[in-house]
Amino acid sequence: MARSKQLLPMQKPKKRYSWDSHAIRALRDHLGMTQRQMAEELEVRQQTISEWETGFHKPHRSTQKTLSMVAERSGFEYNVQSENENNNRELEQSVNQ
Repeated sequence: MARSKQLLPMQKPKKRYSWDSHAIRALRDHLGMTQRQMAEELEVRQQTISEWETGFHKPHRSTQKTLSMVAERSGFEYNVQSENENNNRELEQSVNQ
């Protein structure tokens, strides 16, 4: 006897968000939080938030997903860009400085 396959509901394709220093700072400003307050909410150090905002480090992929959820729930509007677009923009900024 053949087993029938269970059909899963169609899901929207997942967007891939790339959080650069400007987007992280803009989200924090939108939320009206200090670096320390945002760090406490994300369970990271205040220094980590600072390093993200200065571009010294980027958040790990799991943290980027959390940032995306926080942004969506708070109504924060931001641009979804591919990793290549972000890298090109950062390169242009560093050349122009």
